Amino acid sequence: MIGWLNHIAIAVPDLAAATAKYRDLLGAMVSEPQALPEHGVTVVFVDTGNSKVELLEPLGADSPIARFLDNNPEGGMHHICFEVADIHAAARRLVSAGARILGDGLPKIGAHGRPVLFLHPKDFNGTLIELEEVTEA
Repeated sequence: MIGWLNHIAIAVPDLAAATAKYRDLLGAMVSEPQALPEHGVTVVFVDTGNSKVELLEPLGADSPIARFLDNNPEGGMHHICFEVADIHAAARRLVSAGARILGDGLPKIGAHGRPVLFLHPKDFNGTLIELEEVTEA
């Protein structure tokens, strides 16, 4: 069902500082910041050639990333994202097998303009999983 690893997301307390580290210290190509109010974050994508690293900074005190940083003030890995060809079929399969989809269970549009879902970390060994629909997955 899952395809390529799309990205690994890292929550950071200071997006500009984290971006500078990846760009200046590691020599990475880094996107411009993108605010996603519907997800409560500002993101930057680091191109690794074969995948991406997504740096997440909270956009407001109610952001799920703000709560994550309350428990992890220095930041840390937040989730991993896998590509799927059909997010609705993937959701049906997962739910029928007993997995939980976070929120209302319906796909939302993610940072790449594609439908995404998040799966409960307790169902995946403590790891928050994001699924992103990519037609060539």
